[in-house]
Amino acid sequence: MPYPEALVAPMRAELTRLGVTELVDGAAVDQAFSDTSGVTTLLVVNSVCGCAAANARPAVALARQTADVQPDRYVTVFAGQDIEATERARRYLPGIPPSSPFIALFQEDEPVFVLERRHIEGRSASAIANDLVDAFSAHCTAEGSRDGASADMPEVRSDEEQDTIPDKSLPDTFRSIL
Repeated sequence: MPYPEALVAPMRAELTRLGVTELVDGAAVDQAFSDTSGVTTLLVVNSVCGCAAANARPAVALARQTADVQPDRYVTVFAGQDIEATERARRYLPGIPPSSPFIALFQEDEPVFVLERRHIEGRSASAIANDLVDAFSAHCTAEGSRDGASADMPEVRSDEEQDTIPDKSLPDTFRSIL
């Protein structure tokens, strides 16, 4: 049974405010993965889980802010909420066990980089963001890059640096978990 929408709405908004497209049914998932020739897509399986998703969502925000090379598309489904969409998204990940939260980078229709819950849980948002930035650099082209990348964008910092230098560009709720 899904959680009350009032509970998950802020968690959805953490990604959609970044421009991540929310896929709420199977048809939307199929549409997102239908024309992927030459396209990279980051799929985020969002989750209520506080121990892992609470760092996964800010990690996506950090990677989106800091990576010079970006995926062409960012999409998300919400596990336990948008059940049909989540099941359909998992069909595009054959052989990879379901988990949430979960992040996968696709090159065309093939997953080329995966962060399962076990790779997210217990890690800081900045460490997860660094993994995403590295994956973007390895698998995305400049065509998917954000326009107007500038030197004033915040850097992804190591865990040690994060303890001493707060990132003022992020909301207060994010700074406490970096």
